Amino acid sequence: MSAPDRYAPPTPRRTAFVHSADGTRIAYEEHGPQDAPTIVLSHGWTCSTVFWAAVIRELAPDWRVVAYDQRGHGRSGTPRDRSGYSTDALADDLEAVLCAALPDGAPALLAGHSMGGMTLMAAADRPAVRARTAAVLLASTGSGRLVDATLVLPARVRSPRIRRAFHRALLHSSAPLGPQGPLLRAALKYGVMAPGSTPAQVAAVTRIVAACGRRQRAGWGRVLAGLNLDAGVTALRAPTAVLVGTADKLTPRTHAHGMAARLPHGLGVTELPGLGHMTPIEDPDAVVRVLRDLARQYLKPRHEIAKEGESA
Repeated sequence: MSAPDRYAPPTPRRTAFVHSADGTRIAYEEHGPQDAPTIVLSHGWTCSTVFWAAVIRELAPDWRVVAYDQRGHGRSGTPRDRSGYSTDALADDLEAVLCAALPDGAPALLAGHSMGGMTLMAAADRPAVRARTAAVLLASTGSGRLVDATLVLPARVRSPRIRRAFHRALLHSSAPLGPQGPLLRAALKYGVMAPGSTPAQVAAVTRIVAACGRRQRAGWGRVLAGLNLDAGVTALRAPTAVLVGTADKLTPRTHAHGMAARLPHGLGVTELPGLGHMTPIEDPDAVVRVLRDLARQYLKPRHEIAKEGESA
């Protein structure tokens, strides 16, 4: 399969919608065998299920993959007002998707990238989520202090006050991104990807980010600017792995290692050398390897599920 095709959205076996606690409609899709153990994918800020395209293609032959659009992204509904933008709302949405996609309560492997990882932390203390969680992957994410640690502004700007103000303004901005031309591609490559990212990877990220509405981008940016989910890290009782690119400017390695040190059942940190923030697009094979290892270790294979059903 050619590189550009790898990032095109795969055709789901099933697409469905579920209503969250406040009535917001959340879209989710299913890929792979219906009777296989489940991997749930939660995307990040300004993205959609399309972000996981290359990962889904690799996982779907062996696993049931559920991917959903965060509220205000993709095909999911947009919050009616600012109160609908919160980490509690993200947790509500995840809980609604898990209850709909895993009605029998069978535990799944949950993987969250960036804001998707923050979603898993926000929902970590919810009984319905805990009951459906076999293991967790936190990819390219952080639990708080994003404005202080972000490295988008060059290091030569040393003033902490200026750095915080710039990064906060970047998160809060609802300015138009402009056309999907060379300027936007260059800006996104610099800000969220590694210098070695391929043109196909940069084009994929540009298409995905440009599809997010300005109001939704700013609404979630404000949430990220004030993020504090440290309690959610310690509430993650399931076995939890952490993954980060060593060139990530948005959620640098300090976040990954800080979370790993506080996890009750941490499985360590996987560092992907030279990669930026968009790890599932920059190196989907590396992300898939981590997910496969977790799935093999913590999810029951199909034949074991079938045997349990026969003996019940």
